[in-house]
Amino acid sequence: MKEQVQAVQRMQDYIEKNNTEEISLSDLARASLFSPWYSYRLFRAVLGLTPTEYIRKYRLTQAAKQLQSGNVKVTDAAFDAGFSNVDTFTRSFYREFGLNPSDYVKNPVPVPFFIPYGAKYRELRKENIDMSNIQPIFIQAVQKPERLCIIKRGKQAEDYFPYCEEVGCDVWGILMSMKSLCGEPVAMWLPEKYKKPGTSTYVQGVEVETGYMGMIPEGFDTIHLPKAEYLMFQGQPFREEDYCEAIRTVQAAMNSYNPSVIGYQWDDENPRIQLEPRGERGYIELRAVRRIEK
Repeated sequence: MKEQVQAVQRMQDYIEKNNTEEISLSDLARASLFSPWYSYRLFRAVLGLTPTEYIRKYRLTQAAKQLQSGNVKVTDAAFDAGFSNVDTFTRSFYREFGLNPSDYVKNPVPVPFFIPYGAKYRELRKENIDMSNIQPIFIQAVQKPERLCIIKRGKQAEDYFPYCEEVGCDVWGILMSMKSLCGEPVAMWLPEKYKKPGTSTYVQGVEVETGYMGMIPEGFDTIHLPKAEYLMFQGQPFREEDYCEAIRTVQAAMNSYNPSVIGYQWDDENPRIQLEPRGERGYIELRAVRRIEK
């Protein structure tokens, strides 16, 4: 991995560990091991934001997550996010999300949470992956209820990175601000019957109850998904920098698995589902199945 990318990653790690403290350019320079001037240029070139912009977005999203729970006062969220007074926090919150924090507490509508994607991941996906050391995969049958899925369609994307290039990476931030039946957003590969002409196979969305009456973010669509049974494939916990290998290991195991040994066959009428790759739990994908009739 390039030393410059590692330097930016070190600055991001420093911000995450010290997000409630005062963070100066000198602090970031010490973390990056470069001069303050060069550290600033590197940070902006790699991430597209200045350090100040990045820190503000990061802290406002942490505050929004607190307020979304309804169990914290606006004042406490402001101070926890490192703001010196509520007025400054309120103005910044409004500029970032388009509504006042007090209004958000009463009605936590979908807003674009800031997702601090690590600089190192931009390089890791370009590297060759060694698949020789295959780890055990956990497989479990799970039930998905009838549900509505609020999705953002791309244009031609068949996977994550082309999807981000088509619609931007901010979609996940909006989905993170919405309550989901399964507790988190999902990505899906849609069968043809759920696609619209000229739209992508790969989408990101959030699963909600069929009677959902909340806000649908602008540019999003909805699909109705039936009750279905899935096989959940879960890999071993992994280091964040090994996420590409973790994904490919699980997908290779899923592609070679024969569900008939446990009385199932693949059900390609339902979407394949991907959960966010998190190192502490292992990579997870779900593929729909139906029981073999005897």
